[in-house]
Parts: sequence; structure tokens; C-alpha cells
Amino acid sequence: MSTIAARFPFPVEVDQGKDYYWCACGLSKSQPFCDGSHKGSAFVPTKFTPEESKTVYFCGCKQTRNGVLCDGTHKGLQAV
Repeated sequence: MSTIAARFPFPVEVDQGKDYYWCACGLSKSQPFCDGSHKGSAFVPTKFTPEESKTVYFCGCKQTRNGVLCDGTHKGLQAV
């Protein structure tokens, strides 16, 4: 299971057609994006290429069921 990086989404202004690599492991110091911290684990970053330029909300808890985008799952996570 991935590490919860944040209990909130990361709003990012994305550019149409540009590739973004979302951190799936939760260990990156460059959240919500991959910085290679997953190396040696089973995790790999997830590529996201937006169809239009706009603000999107990347998942911070790493538990989303909506690709790389926030689906609100963080609201139901138990505090540690």
C-alpha cells in the first residue's frame, strides 16, 4: 500500500498535451509529482496528459479510484 502524502488534493494548473508523472508511492518530496523516491519498490509513477489546459486536483492521499485525480477518498481516511 502507498504512503499517504497528504490528506488533501493538490491543485495544479496543467497544460494541454504536456505529460505529468503523478507520484503513486507517496514518498516523493515533489508532491504530487514523482521524484524517483519509488525506486526499488513495486510502485511506478502514473502518466497524466490533459486534453485541455485547466486546473486539476491531483490526489494527495494516493487512495483515489479516479486515476491520478482526487475523488474525495481523503475525507474518509482515519487520522493516525
